[in-house]
Amino acid sequence: MSLNPTDPDRLKNLAEALVQAARQAGADQADALAVDGRSVGIDVRAGGLEQAERAEGVEIGLRVLIGGRQAAVSSSDHGADAIAQMAARAVAMAREAPVDDNLGLADPSQLAVHRDAQDLQIAEEAAEPEPAALQDMALRAEAAALSVTGISQVESANASYSHRRMWLAASNGFSGGYTRTGHALSAVAITGEGLRMERDYAGESRVFAADLPSPEQIGLLAAERTLARAGARKPPTGAFPILYDSRVSASLIGHLLAAVNGSAIARGASWLRRDLGEAVLPAGMDLTEDPLRPRYPSSRPFDAEGLPTRARRIVAAGVLQGWTLDLATARKLGMESTASAARGLASAPGPSHSNVILSPGHFSQNELIAQMGRGLVVTSMLGASVNGTTGDYSRGAAGFWVENGQIAYPVNECTIAGNLREMLMTLIAANDALPWRGIEAPSLLVEGMTVAGA
Repeated sequence: MSLNPTDPDRLKNLAEALVQAARQAGADQADALAVDGRSVGIDVRAGGLEQAERAEGVEIGLRVLIGGRQAAVSSSDHGADAIAQMAARAVAMAREAPVDDNLGLADPSQLAVHRDAQDLQIAEEAAEPEPAALQDMALRAEAAALSVTGISQVESANASYSHRRMWLAASNGFSGGYTRTGHALSAVAITGEGLRMERDYAGESRVFAADLPSPEQIGLLAAERTLARAGARKPPTGAFPILYDSRVSASLIGHLLAAVNGSAIARGASWLRRDLGEAVLPAGMDLTEDPLRPRYPSSRPFDAEGLPTRARRIVAAGVLQGWTLDLATARKLGMESTASAARGLASAPGPSHSNVILSPGHFSQNELIAQMGRGLVVTSMLGASVNGTTGDYSRGAAGFWVENGQIAYPVNECTIAGNLREMLMTLIAANDALPWRGIEAPSLLVEGMTVAGA
């Protein structure tokens, strides 16, 4: 087992050694993760360095299964003795766990053939950016925001980079891994003072540095959004249409994704648990998942159980096509896994989504604003009260009030409420989805929600 930092096989060796140790300790089955990660982040403020952070290290995680019982443990100690102790501890924990006959690794015939991510282009081969270069980017974003009249200060500007390599090995013969990189840039601008202070932000992340907007674009956009919020006040109370801006519309789709997650379905804790094959979106809408989109941050060639990922329709022409399943939830529901398993180092797999796309509409956001007449455009939200079983929904919101089909003034300190089943069936989509997101959704107009303001 090699721990040489320059050895390209060190993560493979670690993961496979963990599986071997688990079998020797008495596990019927086992899978293991080895992750080598490093990240650097630079924050600037008032033209100077505010904070610099760097983290790096190799961590390992092991899951063991014994007679329908399982346990998962993790460690940052990679020595042979530590691995043996880790395996023994996991086996002892599993013997005390409750039995679940749905647990178990994939059959070897189910496993992915392609076990790297070269075709997905999710790792940049360029050298890690120097801290000085990241600081320069953050300073440029801050300077751009401050150059706009009316911006009193920049709360923070940040540039960061991450590099993560993982390897998954299992006792069913699977062994594969890949690398993922990320670049991010953001700025938070402030206008006004005291009780009249307002803030907003702009930020983007990409796999490749060349795909990022320039620091000047980020800073100017943060300033533009902040100035638009000056003089915000509470909106009226009543039932109105609400337009979720493309900055926040993904959260609405996220509630739908949570409702079709196999874990919630298996527990009977989803407001969509009886709606398979039924309409859950308007007739013209598709909701697609494609984990194989090149250059997208959450793309992956196989899931956390070694199954090959693939594109699929979650909703087609408005009709719910299926649940999002890992092996355990699929077995419990008498279905096949959708290769959607995700896991942490010290946790068992669970269903998850990557690269979800809602089909766009034919209207611009301005056309939808004109169509809504009087109502609320939501650009930011905070807090959440969502009942996963009933779909009842309530969130704090801020944005802009619309009168006579035009934005009239900015608003804050309001609450929006409704029921997700009813809300989603009234959606009208714009054509302005933001690219590179894990959930790619355009602005979405929802009819008849409750706004609680002044």
